[in-house]
Amino acid sequence: MYLTRFRLLQFKNYADQHVTCDARLNCYVGPNGAGKTNLLEAIYYLCLGKSYWNHPDTYLIRHEDDFFRLEGDFLREAHRERIVIKYRSRQRKEIERNGTPYQKLSEHVGRFPVVIVTPDDTALVSEGSEDRRRLLDNTLSQTDGDYLRDLMQYNRLLRQRNALLKSYDDPRRLPEDMLTVYDGQMEPLATRIHEQRQAFVGQFTERLEAAYAEIAAEREAVSCSYKSQLHDTAFAESMRARRAKDKALQRTTGGPHRDDLVFTMNGFPLKRVASQGQLKSFVLALKLAQYQVLRDRHGLAPILLLDDIFDKLDGTRVAALLQLLLRPGYGQIFLTDTDPRRIEELVAQVAGSYAVFAVRDGVVST
Repeated sequence: MYLTRFRLLQFKNYADQHVTCDARLNCYVGPNGAGKTNLLEAIYYLCLGKSYWNHPDTYLIRHEDDFFRLEGDFLREAHRERIVIKYRSRQRKEIERNGTPYQKLSEHVGRFPVVIVTPDDTALVSEGSEDRRRLLDNTLSQTDGDYLRDLMQYNRLLRQRNALLKSYDDPRRLPEDMLTVYDGQMEPLATRIHEQRQAFVGQFTERLEAAYAEIAAEREAVSCSYKSQLHDTAFAESMRARRAKDKALQRTTGGPHRDDLVFTMNGFPLKRVASQGQLKSFVLALKLAQYQVLRDRHGLAPILLLDDIFDKLDGTRVAALLQLLLRPGYGQIFLTDTDPRRIEELVAQVAGSYAVFAVRDGVVST
C-alpha cells in the first residue's frame, strides 16, 4: 500500500498544493516553519480522518479562509482508492472513499494504516499515562473495528458519568441508581477493552525489545508491561469500591481509562535511568514496534511518517535506523529535515527509488 499523490487546499499554510509521491522514500527539506510537518499531518489525516496532534479541525484551515479540502490517491493491494476530506467551519466533516461518503469515521480508521514519529513523542516516556494509552488505542483501533467502537462507546458513557458526578455539589444527593445504570452499561465494554489490551501488549513487547536491540546495538535491555486496575479486580467490583471516592472527587477514578504502560531499562524505570539518546532510541523502537504489529495484522506495510528525527539522534543510531527502514518489509516512508546535505547522504544509501522535495513558505517543488 502506498500514496501516489495528494492535494492540500486551504490546509494550514498551503493555498493549493499538489504533491506526487515516490512509492518508497519521500524527503521534504526546508527551513523551520516552511510547512514540512504540515505535509505529514495532511497524510496522517487522509489515513485516519483526524490530526495526530489532536488539533481541532477549525485550526487546520488556512488563515482567513473558512474551509479546507484534502485529496489522496492510494494504491492498496493493486486497487486504486481515492480519499477526499472536506471541512467547513462549524459544519460536519465529510470523508469520501471513491466518491461515496462514510456514514461514520470508524469505517475509515484502519483501512490505510499509518505510523508517525515526531520529536514530541518523548512524552510517551516522560509525561503521564494519557499519551501511553493513546499509543495503545491508536494501534488497536487501526487493527480492530470492534475495539474502536467499544472504546468510543465507553468514552461516551464515561463523559456522561463524569457530567453526572459534577452536577451534584452535595454527593449525598446523587442518585445511586443512576451510577449503577452507567456502571452496568460500561462493564462489558471495559472488560473487552482490557482483554484486547492485555493480549496486544505481549506481542507488542516482543517487537519493542527486538527493535530497540537493533537501534541501540543491544547495549541495553528494555521491556514493557501493562498496568491495569482490572488485572485483579472485576470492573463492577472496582466501581462499587470507588463510588464514594468518585462522588467526593466528582470524576470516575476506576476503569480502563486509567490504564498505563510501564517501561523499564535493565530492570529499572526507564525515565529515571535512560540518557537522552537512549530515551529517543526507545521512542523510535516503540513506533517501529507499532509499525510491525500493524503490518502483521493487516498483511501490508503501513505508511511511515518521520518528522525531523535525524536532528535528534547521534550518527550511530541514525545509521542503525536507516538500515532497518530500508530493508524489505518496510513500505512507503515520508521524512522531513532541515539539512539538505544530510538528506543527500541519506539518499546515497538508498538502492531503490526516492524523491527529494524542497519546501519553502507553503510551496513544494522538486
